[in-house]
Amino acid sequence: MRGEGRIFERKASSVLWCSYYHRGKEYRESTGTADQHKAEKYLKRRLREVENDRDGIKQFIGPQAERIRVSELLDALEADYKLRGKDSPQFKVHLKAVRDYFGNWRAVELTSEAVDRFISELLEGDPEAPPSKRRTKAPATVNRSTQLLAQAYKLAIERRRLSNAPVIRHLSERGNARQGFFGDAEFRSVVDNLPEYLRDFARFGYMTGWRRGEIDSLTWEDVDGDVIRLRGENSKNGEGRTITLDGELAELIERRKAARQVKTANGGMIAALVFHHDGEPIVDFRKAWATACKMANVQGKLFHDLRRTAVRNMVRAGVPERVAMSISGHKTRSIFDRYNIVSERDLREAMQRTQEYLANAPQREQPIVIPPRSARTH
Repeated sequence: MRGEGRIFERKASSVLWCSYYHRGKEYRESTGTADQHKAEKYLKRRLREVENDRDGIKQFIGPQAERIRVSELLDALEADYKLRGKDSPQFKVHLKAVRDYFGNWRAVELTSEAVDRFISELLEGDPEAPPSKRRTKAPATVNRSTQLLAQAYKLAIERRRLSNAPVIRHLSERGNARQGFFGDAEFRSVVDNLPEYLRDFARFGYMTGWRRGEIDSLTWEDVDGDVIRLRGENSKNGEGRTITLDGELAELIERRKAARQVKTANGGMIAALVFHHDGEPIVDFRKAWATACKMANVQGKLFHDLRRTAVRNMVRAGVPERVAMSISGHKTRSIFDRYNIVSERDLREAMQRTQEYLANAPQREQPIVIPPRSARTH
């Protein structure tokens, strides 16, 4: 009968198969055995799962979902990122951490407890490694990996490959906001020690606060007279924006125009990118950046610190915050506030101004003393 399922033989198969219904859909799958009694037990287990789902006890997981590995979910997520142009080197690093740990797991067997163990191992490092070589991860780094795992499950559910996902905790990133920014002299010194092809690249970031990937993407098609238009597909938040060229920024773009002509072994070429290395895209330059910082005696500064520096400089220059956010591409005020950092120099100047005000303030009036009642005259 329909509600009881059935056992049957299938041509070219040495094992018995079973058939049953769930929510009006017929499922057919191998029982994995040629023994009639064992096959019937397998079918009964499936029927109990269907009944538990109907009674709201436990959600039914079909045979196709049971076979899906976490690596397949990650493959689908990676393909989705590539289609959207979001597969950055950082994305691949965080994805690899998840794939190496969970890739061979069946997706339906992954539990919240297993994810917690993964998180703990990243935070604490390999317990078998010597303390000096134990690599621990910051909560923010761990979150980037677990967020990708959560996104992979969400995508599978949206595509109806899975019906549920484990609960994945998000670690607190309180205190994670970096405090680094450049003084003008520091920045100029670092630029002087960079390779020639990176100097204008860095200057552009210092003046605009744009992300490295956004600067990477600029082509001459994005330059329209004295305006640069960043396309939405090249922006982290998916929204395009515009900046106008004036002063030092305009001079920078004029230098880039002069650098469009590139000599090659076959003659010459016109570079399509505004910022390039011998006509080719600028790739990983962390080593060159670190070397330039070391030679400039500037410690612990990242290229991304130029972003918060630009925001701080715009606000200090009196640029309305709404306009500064439009230039730098900050979508929310809370994120913008993380970059609008008060420096030690700002605090020192504030205290100096306060002291100057107090020193130059008019003398306070002497307080009025009211004599005691007995000394008053009538």
